[in-house]
Amino acid sequence: MEMDRYDHGVPSWADVGTPDIDSAVAFYTDLFGWDIPAGPAEAGGYRIAFLRGRTVCGIGPQMNPGPPVWTTYVNVDDADAVAALVKDNGGAVFAEPMDIMDVGRMAIFADPAGAVFGVWQPGTHPGAGIVNEPGSMCWNELVTTDVDGAKRFYGAVFGWGANDLGAGGPTPYTEWKLGDRSVGGMMAKTPEMPAEVPPFWGVYFAVADTDATLAKVNELGGGVVMGPMDIEPGRFAVVTDPTGAAFSVIALKEAIGGG
Repeated sequence: MEMDRYDHGVPSWADVGTPDIDSAVAFYTDLFGWDIPAGPAEAGGYRIAFLRGRTVCGIGPQMNPGPPVWTTYVNVDDADAVAALVKDNGGAVFAEPMDIMDVGRMAIFADPAGAVFGVWQPGTHPGAGIVNEPGSMCWNELVTTDVDGAKRFYGAVFGWGANDLGAGGPTPYTEWKLGDRSVGGMMAKTPEMPAEVPPFWGVYFAVADTDATLAKVNELGGGVVMGPMDIEPGRFAVVTDPTGAAFSVIALKEAIGGG
C-alpha cells in the first residue's frame, strides 16, 4: 500500500538507532531487500531505506543509552503543540521539537510509564511511502505497565480512542482508534518479559513467510526472541538484529494499520 500523506495521529515512520550502521545496513538489506544508500553529509550518518523506490524507514547512529531500539513516530500537524500536550499530561520531553533540514520537524517523548515515542511534522518527507506489504511497516504496538494510564495519556495527546478486545481473557488487547480506523495496538507487559525491559513501542514489519524470515534472521546473525506463533492477524515472531535491536515480523492474513 503506497502512502503519500498521513493524517494527524497516525504512526507514519520508524527508525532504528544502532551502534553499527554498516552491520545494520547489511542485515536489513539482506532480510527485507531494502536499498539503503548513504545519506547526505548533513544527515549525520542517518540513512533512509527504500523498497520499490519508496521510503520505508530510517537507520541512524544510536543516540539513546542502553540497547539499540526501534522508535515509532506519530504524524502530527504541529509538533510544538503536541509537546505542550505531552507535558500537560505527565509525559516527558527527551528532545524538544527541532527542524531536520527541510524534511520535517521532530521531537522525542516518553509517556508517563516511560515508553518512548517520536512525533513527525512532515516537510518534504511525509513518512513511510509504503506500508502493509512484505518488507514494510505494518503495525505499531505499545507494551506498558499502565494500560489505563496510557488510555488517558494518548487520548489527550493524539485524540485516540481505545477499543478493548478479549477483556477477561488470557491476553486482553487494545486497539488504538482514530474514528473508526485502527492506528495501533496496546497490551500489558506480561510476566514473561524481563523485569528490566521498560514499557516500549514495538514496530512490526510484514513478511511473506514468517518461518522463512526467522531462518534468514538466524543466518544473518540476528536472534529469535519469541515465536513463531499464530494470532488472529497472522503468524508473527519477535526477533533482534545483530546489534540487539528488537522488532516483530508478521505474515498478515490481511492488511492492518496504515494511514
